[in-house]
Order: sequence, then C-alpha cells, then structure tokens
Amino acid sequence: MNAAAVGLSHSPLIGTNDPAPDVLTAVAEAVEEARSFVHDFDPELVVLYAPDHYNGFFYKEMPPFCLATEAHAVGDFGSAAGPLAVDTEAARALARGVLDRGVDLTVSARMTVDHGFVQPLEVLFGGIDTVPVVPVFVNGVATPLGPVSRVRALGTAIGEAAADLDRRVLFLASGGLSHDPPVPVLEGAPPRVADALIDGHPPTPEQRAKGEQRVIQAGRDYAAGTSSMIPINPEWDNLVLDTLAGARLAEIDTWRTEWMGREGGGSAHEVRTWVAAFASLAAAGDYRFASRFYRPIPEWIAGFAVVTAELEAGR
Repeated sequence: MNAAAVGLSHSPLIGTNDPAPDVLTAVAEAVEEARSFVHDFDPELVVLYAPDHYNGFFYKEMPPFCLATEAHAVGDFGSAAGPLAVDTEAARALARGVLDRGVDLTVSARMTVDHGFVQPLEVLFGGIDTVPVVPVFVNGVATPLGPVSRVRALGTAIGEAAADLDRRVLFLASGGLSHDPPVPVLEGAPPRVADALIDGHPPTPEQRAKGEQRVIQAGRDYAAGTSSMIPINPEWDNLVLDTLAGARLAEIDTWRTEWMGREGGGSAHEVRTWVAAFASLAAAGDYRFASRFYRPIPEWIAGFAVVTAELEAGR
C-alpha cells in the first residue's frame, strides 16, 4: 500500500464571513498546493475522518467513533446534500480489520454527515461523489469524551487494515484547530434544546436557517472582538502541528481532555480527526510533512491549517 495524508480545517463561515483579501489569497494558495498534492498522489480510496455538529449523531446513542458503509450529507451551511461515494466493500473490510485488532468500533449502514465531511471533499475533489471514500466519524463535541489515546489506536488499526487493501489510500482529516464556536451543550440546556440534542429531531428549514444565522452572527462578533468565546490559540495550534510533523504521536497519549478544551476551546477536540489520520499514515511507515500552512482566522472562528504528508520513501 502507498499512503498519504492531508489535514484540512473546515468552517461553515467560509464564503460568508471572510477575512481580508490577503488572508484569503494565502488560504487559496495553500489549498491549491494541497489539491496538487492529492492530484499527484491520485488516491484510489480516501479514508475521511471528520466530526459531526449534531446533524447525524445525538446523545440517544453517541459513539466515540463510527465507520460508515453508506453515508448521506444533509447540506447544511450551503454544503452539498446527497449520497457520498462510499466504497462499501472497503468500509466493511476496514471495519473487520479494526475489530480484529482489538479496537471497539461502531458501524453505520446509513450515516448522516454534515459540512465537516463535505467541505474537504468539495475543496479537494470538487464534490462528494467523485472519489471512493470511507467516512469515519470521530466525536469532538459531545461530552464525555474518551482519552485521545483511543483515537490514536483507532487510526493505527485503520492504517494497518488499509494496508491489506493494497491500494493508494489518502487519510484525510477534517476539523480544528483551536476554536470555540457556539455549539450547544446538553448539560444545563433547556428542555427543548436537550430533547433535540438527545433525539435528533430534524430541524425545519426555518429552524436550520435560524441556527445557521446565529453562527454567522457569532463569527462577526468574534472577529469584532465583542464575543466571550475562547480566543484562537496559535501557540497551541502549532504545538499540535509540531507534534504531528515530528511523528511524536505517542506524546499525544498524555494529552488530557480538559487541557485540550482549556487551551484550544470547546471544539478543539476536532483535532482528534488529525490524530487518527496521522496515526493511520504512521502505520504505513515513516512520514514527513510535504507542506504546512497555518493562520488564525477569527472571521471563520478557527485556527486554520492545511497540511500534506507523504511517506519518506516518496509518493
């Protein structure tokens, strides 16, 4: 198996609350470099690690991670709706391989995904149905959150199982880095909100539009410095990137859930997708970063990063 990895931050505010033109240009150049990297690698399968924002997974049953054999996007924040091009046979093979390696894994035969899964597919591949994909949900929002060491174990097991497929596999991480958007929490929520977080009642178009407008306004307030959300933390973001760049993945086992949230904000746990992806790549061999971009972008409520990585032996 040949393998590569891409880490790509996402934000529902891209195209709505945009930063200054020079920042947009820098992001566009980094994204284009990642597209070129992916084009040259020409993956035969993409294993996509992404979180959910209470569009597909709810407290009625909230797994720490889940692999899909079929997936459908809801189309939130203007992202594409419809089925992903899931490689069902590859997904089933990876699920068996992970379980055989002693990592507990739930499997969804009809996963619902949102912009966290869709954005990287749209950005790098031009759509959600253009490349064979195995979607893997990694919980980064709903507490209680398990130790990040288990996410690393998941990534390692998927990487080892992917080797048995003998294909060019791209491990793609979506999310992070430090950010603290207005995501609802169950503890202390009013009954109507708590019921929605538990049972996952699909919002009406009006309710979805109202919720998305709240996020848009929160981004504007954040960029204006009038928000109480935890600030973006470039120091912590670069610690995460340095750790991954140096392939010092065992150090991540010492990261505590409370510390991650305190340093990076309530949704900093989306970096768990990056941990999984780079653990998968490390299972294929020694790797190195081929490119690295980082910029704190308050307008998108994100420490925004784009990273590509390849095996030391080359693509």
